[in-house]
Amino acid sequence: MNWKQVEGNWQQVKGRVQEKWGDLTNDELDQIAGKRDRLLGKLKEKTGKAEEAIEKELESACGC
Repeated sequence: MNWKQVEGNWQQVKGRVQEKWGDLTNDELDQIAGKRDRLLGKLKEKTGKAEEAIEKELESACGC
């Protein structure tokens, strides 16, 4: 799934993201609104992991 598809299907994808990273709030996910840079930034802030590691986790969690 590419990021245009993620943005278009954000309501479905955000459920998978929240399953993987349960500490993300609904408000945070609504603000992210499927934007890749916002999601990566928030996950870096929450997890302290490198962007590359988060990208791999995202790919395995939701195919995006």
